[in-house]
Amino acid sequence: MFTGAVLVVAALTTGLVAGVFLLYAHTIMPGLGRTDDRTFVGAFQAIDRSIVNPWFLLCFFGALILTGVAGALHLEESGRGRLPWIVAAFALYLIVMIITMAVNMPLNDAIKAAGDPDRIADLAEVRRAFSEARWRTWNLVRVVLGTTAFGLLLVALALHGGHD
Repeated sequence: MFTGAVLVVAALTTGLVAGVFLLYAHTIMPGLGRTDDRTFVGAFQAIDRSIVNPWFLLCFFGALILTGVAGALHLEESGRGRLPWIVAAFALYLIVMIITMAVNMPLNDAIKAAGDPDRIADLAEVRRAFSEARWRTWNLVRVVLGTTAFGLLLVALALHGGHD
């Protein structure tokens, strides 16, 4: 029962994070993209400060940790049919984390470091330096990989329910 519960929570946290990235892809970034420079910079800063909270961080890091634990729990012979699905999900989600830390977070940090939009002399330059197209492209990669990882964990869950 514990093994199944860990797999469920791994899938749940992975799905929630993939959903957050999807929301950015189809709602937040397109909406911000239609705004003026001041609104874009200020709103993005506020959103990024808000997302760094215990709930998101628990899901973001918990997804990888729990998927790894689920994989370890499936090393015994009876769980080997589910193991490839879990390992693949772990690998894809690890790539999501690497992209987040190597691309999206540095861009987020740079736009926050620009300071209060009321005190920025050249908001257009801050927005240009942020590189919306780069952020959005790599976020779309996170959506695809995160959603695929979630799907792979669902397959592992289905196999777990059927006991292979």
